[in-house]
Amino acid sequence: QVQPVESGGGLVQAGGSLRLSCAASGRTFSSTSMGWFRQAPGKEREFVACIRWDAGSTYYADSVKGRFTISRDNAKNTVYLHMNMLKPEDAAVYYCAAHYSGPYVLQASYNYWGQGTQVAVSS
Repeated sequence: QVQPVESGGGLVQAGGSLRLSCAASGRTFSSTSMGWFRQAPGKEREFVACIRWDAGSTYYADSVKGRFTISRDNAKNTVYLHMNMLKPEDAAVYYCAAHYSGPYVLQASYNYWGQGTQVAVSS
């Protein structure tokens, strides 16, 4: 069992950067792939990025590719989402989740979710 807790959200100007953290409790963190999703007001939750349990592979939504980087530190039980060149359309609540089974881009493939952290981007 891996229980994620997100932090690091806030208000940033367009073009700026922000780093989100996801601290996860549980002894199985180092063997669990982790993902980030986001949900903007009035929109469905969407996949942002995922990192395999051993950091051997990373996956990104096309909308963030080249601007966002996902990383992890298994010694600290923490996953990060480095967000650069932020755009107003990146504003959303960002959720960290533990992958269970299935395609990384699907919410149903994740079984434990954090409460989310708000990211606002001013133009």
